[in-house]
Amino acid sequence: MHISFRQPAGLRTLLTCAALVLTALPAWAETPAAYMQRVANELVSASRSSSATSFQTALRSHADLPSIGLSALGSYANRLAKADRPAYYTGMVNWIARYAAKESPKYPVAKAVVVGQSAGTGGITYVDTAVTLRNGSAYDVRWTIVRRGSTYKVREAEILMFQMTTVLGNLFQDYISKNQDNPRALVAALNQ
Repeated sequence: MHISFRQPAGLRTLLTCAALVLTALPAWAETPAAYMQRVANELVSASRSSSATSFQTALRSHADLPSIGLSALGSYANRLAKADRPAYYTGMVNWIARYAAKESPKYPVAKAVVVGQSAGTGGITYVDTAVTLRNGSAYDVRWTIVRRGSTYKVREAEILMFQMTTVLGNLFQDYISKNQDNPRALVAALNQ
């Protein structure tokens, strides 16, 4: 006996849409903590390899570059032409990646484990991570995460009471002030 089951066109469309939604669901359903654990794993891998390229990939994929970059410029942000911003972000990523690759052997990471998340205001989520070095010492990192479309981006990292954008801001703004208050001087230096 042969049983034939014919689906109405509307039902087929509904089932197709449901299948598409279900296959995309894991990306949409990822929590900030799960996202940050994935990022932490990428950063630990980059650190173990001391690879500037690996750090660049992680930064380009996960950093909220416009927010970090403009915040680091402080009052000079308005003086950097919009046409110069892509070169600035590229230089910033490359500079941070080279620095991280050079310094990472001094601080060999054994593991980084997300230990919690909490909601902030304005769509911000804080994710806390415990980082353990191979020598057994440990420290905490508080990440500030923001939603960008169907994923998240890292806006800030606070380590031992130091905020990443503040440290970058001090370095970058000092360089600009020593170079006739010209943000393009910083862009040129970062891209060397």
